[in-house]
This record gives sequence, C-alpha cells and structure tokens, in this order.
Amino acid sequence: MKKNIDYELTVAEKQTLKQQKVSQKMLRDYAPDEIAAMLAASPQRSKELHALAEFQSIPSLGIGFAKELMAQGYYSLDELKGRSPVELFDAYEKHCNCWADPCVEDSYRLLTHYIEHRDESKRWWNFTAERKAYREKYGFPPDRPTRAWHETGLFPKMESYKEKLEGK
Repeated sequence: MKKNIDYELTVAEKQTLKQQKVSQKMLRDYAPDEIAAMLAASPQRSKELHALAEFQSIPSLGIGFAKELMAQGYYSLDELKGRSPVELFDAYEKHCNCWADPCVEDSYRLLTHYIEHRDESKRWWNFTAERKAYREKYGFPPDRPTRAWHETGLFPKMESYKEKLEGK
C-alpha cells in the first residue's frame, strides 16, 4: 500500500487534524463520515477525502489520476468494479476532449487489474505491452478526440516544460 496520500487539505483542515492529534497518514483508516465529523466537513468533502485515499492507495497512481476519476464522478473502487480499462480510458478521453498520453491508458489497466485482484506488485508500466497489443489489434474508436492532451493548455506542467525546451 502506498505510504503517502496527498489529500490536498486546506490550512484549516490541517490545523484541525493537528489539534485532534491525527496525522494525514491515519486518515485512510477512517470512514467518510468519521472524517467529516473530525473536520466538520461537508458530506461531499469527506467523500472526496475518502476517494483520494482509496484511489491513491493503488501503487503508482497519484493525486492527478485520483482527481480525474473524481471529476468523472467516481468516488470509490466499487463504483468502477466490472468496467473494462478500454471503456474507462475511452470515456476519459471524451471527458477531456483530447487524446491522452498512452501511460494514462496503462494506468486504467492497472486500476481495473487492482480492483479485480488487489495485486499490489503491479505498476502502470507493467501494462504497456498489453495496451500496445490491444491497440495494434483493435485501434481506437472512430470518434476519438483529435487534439492531443499537451495541446489543450490544461496541463501547466507541460506548458512550463515546453517553455524550457524552447528556451524561454
């Protein structure tokens, strides 16, 4: 299990936890309603905190992936049970209205594998060959977005990286 979970806590939430002598690492052991009570958080905020912990507990999946799952309306692994990685990835690209980096599809393959097997030994890159074989055989849907993720302006880290490459 991943040791560090990024909850993106507010300053006030961190202060409340400190006063109650509860570390961020301990939060994953609490149910959403317990977290809500501890932080005097709204039901929605406690649901988000619980989802961040659950999604980031999968090895090699981080805060960005967890936040994207929530942006698509998922707040637990149970909600994703039975879904295929291809279905989830294709829905992600439609949601973002751009095609994604291949490692994102590998991450969806890890996600569904983890949900089915609770196998903590795998990382997203263990699914690269599987993805490549699948896409070689089946390709992408005809309605796949045509704009690349790095062309959207929605990824600030990519923008600063491109600026460095261009010598700005």
